Amino acid sequence: MREWEKNGGAERKSMDGPEIAGAAVLGAAIVGAWGAVHPQSQLFGRTIRETGNAQTIGLTFDDGPNPAVTPALLDLLDQHDARATFFLMGSRVRAFPEITREIAARGHTIGNHTETHANLTFLTPAKLRAELNRCSEAIHAATGGEELSWMRPPFGFRGPQLGAVVRGLGYSGVAMWSKWAWDWMPQPASRVIHRLRRVFGGDILLLHDGDHRVAQGDRRHTVEALRHWLPRWKDAGMRFVTLDAIGSAATEDIPATAGGKT
Repeated sequence: MREWEKNGGAERKSMDGPEIAGAAVLGAAIVGAWGAVHPQSQLFGRTIRETGNAQTIGLTFDDGPNPAVTPALLDLLDQHDARATFFLMGSRVRAFPEITREIAARGHTIGNHTETHANLTFLTPAKLRAELNRCSEAIHAATGGEELSWMRPPFGFRGPQLGAVVRGLGYSGVAMWSKWAWDWMPQPASRVIHRLRRVFGGDILLLHDGDHRVAQGDRRHTVEALRHWLPRWKDAGMRFVTLDAIGSAATEDIPATAGGKT
């Protein structure tokens, strides 16, 4: 039952027990949802999301390898002496092992982006381990034993079980980002170029060379946007670093409240 209380001539509604409980559940759900999806959230364990150095940018690419885009992207990165981190899907690695080998041969870091690009939020620890292990097995087979230090959850979605599984498998940590290009759908390159104006030194930038839905997705807009920005960032004194170069200490050095610059 609701009861009405007089307070200085004004009426105010007070909640009964069930309403208070419902509000608490709603609040917890909101906090949990934010913790599961927001790239700056540390609710379910510490993540790396900035480089920790104002003179560096961490370029990261998800959902590859992609024969329609990745080779051209590798050539562009070479032109600017830029190294990046590629978070690869196991199913794509099995389809295109030669591109995976080329990524490693050119000095880039390879990370685990799961076997199937699954939403990890509610997976059991056993299924989560299977997703990560199958991806790492594919990468090891393609590269001759490339060591993996980082994983990135598809969509950035995490659950409270992820941290323990990642640590148990020996990874340095979970990699998120401080800026993203919204480049996962085909679009004019000019839109991506415009968004990337907000990238500053210290940012880890989320980009896509692949498309988890199709094997040879259109990511030409990403390549063209980088063709515009790489020389400009380089002229501004930026260096392009892999997550391995940043090191696992970054997950301890970055304060929990750190986020992207706006």
